[in-house]
Amino acid sequence: MTLVPSDIRALRDEGVLNISWADRQADLPFVFLRGQCACAQCVNEWTGEPILDPASVPADITIEKMELVGGYAVRIRWSDGHNSGLFTWQRLRELSLAAK
Repeated sequence: MTLVPSDIRALRDEGVLNISWADRQADLPFVFLRGQCACAQCVNEWTGEPILDPASVPADITIEKMELVGGYAVRIRWSDGHNSGLFTWQRLRELSLAAK
């Protein structure tokens, strides 16, 4: 069973995506989160090898817009123009747990 966040907010002044779960809260830095995009533009669909070099993500990247996708994910529009990746609740949960 995938947990659904109770709240998700882009804290632009702090440069983090704040996610509240029933059992924890996590702040994922924008630069880290952008580097974790798993869309076909960022990860090779056939090999799973990263295409995006996380070091190429601008340090001042920010979230311009977020929109819900169904009841399972959020699409993020980044200040570098990227907007094709979806972050599922499961993926955000995994990243939140890794960010302890």
